Amino acid sequence: MTTTNPSLVRGDSFVELLDARVRLTPDAPFLLDELGGRVTFGQYRHRAERIAAALAAAGAGPGSRVVWQLPTRISTALLIGALARLGAVQAPVIPAYRSRETTAAVIAAGAEFLLVPTEGGAIDYHRLAREVPGSPRIVRIGVDAPELDEVTGLPAVADIAPRDSQDGRWVYFTSGSSGTPKAALHHDRSLISSAYGMAEQGRLGADPAEVTSMTYPIAHVGGIAQLTALIVTGKPTVLIEAFDPRRTAETLRRNSVTTTGGGPVFYAALLAEQRKDPDRPLIPSLRYLTGGGAPCPPSLYAQVRAEMGVTVLHSYGMTETPMICIASPLDSAEQLAETEGRPAPGMQVRIVEDGEPVAVGTDGDIELRGTNLFLRYLDEAATRAAFTADGWFRTGDRGHLRADGHLEVTGRTKDLIIRKGENIAPQEIEQLLSTHPAIAQVAVIGLPDAERGERVCAVVIPRDPQSALRLGDLTDFLRAAGVMPQKLPEQLEIAADLPRSGTGKVDKNKLRRDLDTAPAV
Repeated sequence: MTTTNPSLVRGDSFVELLDARVRLTPDAPFLLDELGGRVTFGQYRHRAERIAAALAAAGAGPGSRVVWQLPTRISTALLIGALARLGAVQAPVIPAYRSRETTAAVIAAGAEFLLVPTEGGAIDYHRLAREVPGSPRIVRIGVDAPELDEVTGLPAVADIAPRDSQDGRWVYFTSGSSGTPKAALHHDRSLISSAYGMAEQGRLGADPAEVTSMTYPIAHVGGIAQLTALIVTGKPTVLIEAFDPRRTAETLRRNSVTTTGGGPVFYAALLAEQRKDPDRPLIPSLRYLTGGGAPCPPSLYAQVRAEMGVTVLHSYGMTETPMICIASPLDSAEQLAETEGRPAPGMQVRIVEDGEPVAVGTDGDIELRGTNLFLRYLDEAATRAAFTADGWFRTGDRGHLRADGHLEVTGRTKDLIIRKGENIAPQEIEQLLSTHPAIAQVAVIGLPDAERGERVCAVVIPRDPQSALRLGDLTDFLRAAGVMPQKLPEQLEIAADLPRSGTGKVDKNKLRRDLDTAPAV
């Protein structure tokens, strides 16, 4: 693997990459937390080996299948390194999962071990773990993971290397439209390739004073992608166990964080916090909000830039490939507001309609191949359905490539509303309605309709909960924006909140289930 930046370390596996970083900057800070915890890169490797020894004493080793459901803590980040050092196959589960999803994950991964927190606040993870069938061994992990002093019995690094190119060590679960998560198997190289894209194209770590933060679940694929990128760049991150706009902003200020985010839901939350005291910067050191996983309306980009003085670098990724396209600080404001960036190094993107490539600027299905892509799903049928005959991965997203090489994602293939035979992309309507002065958040869905096939429904959180927002206000606003009548919402639902998946995406399947029996307004 080549790099143009000599400060970026190289390695073919997570363990080799970490060894290279420790040789170069062992005393540089790596992990920080809200309570003042601090771990350098050298300490991280040392403690990860001690935790690996404790896990080995519990019976884990090379090839062991370990599902863990743990919060965003230093101990969890150390556990990731420990399992990598053992050569185990680790399958993180986000804390928001409950019995049904966690059981599906354990079964899909064939888990021998299930690691859960010793405490979980309102959630008794240990009780949930005991209810999981298949009898995986339950290990409880506290604020500090168990460590052993004697590490000489750990397997040699050469002995834990994957035996072939299809031997993955990382399993991540999609939020799946069916409600049952699919298990995506990654090799170290897909994660490392994504990390280099973040460092080189995304310019992560280019600022000598760079301090990032992780405000989203570390169990998400973005967690390992960010950790790997920080090992590549030698920069620190602040781990936020539970995101709360006010408390989190205080922690980010205290640690002079320059880059944070996670996705539009986090951008919007920090912007709302900024609006409480518009004359004082919420986080004076902050330069960038970064993230992906869900569309970012151009209006949100503009509002963050105008009101926070911060640039949104919104990229495009998914569980199956952490970095598809990457936004760069060198991109123009228009490119940053309107696109998801350019394809990441090592990634190819093609746009097809009915299996045939389309012209630049023409919408179609987005398909991928390249070094950031996962190996396969653990379910063979899901793998066959996801890949074309010539080896391209079907993302399920719609969009187009522009003449400047940037990608615009315009919606989901399955998210299209088909009204009287007309295809309607909800994201287009959402982005327009997000600029309405009375609307804080919006989701547009299709609901079954005997006459139309589907009708367009807008679910809105008003800026003012007491406002008397009417359907006509939305349709008049959209007509003024030049939207054709066929795309206008025919139903308005006012909500106090929008259901979201563990990764922050609006759970439109739940919205549809809740509303598909509601009468049109």
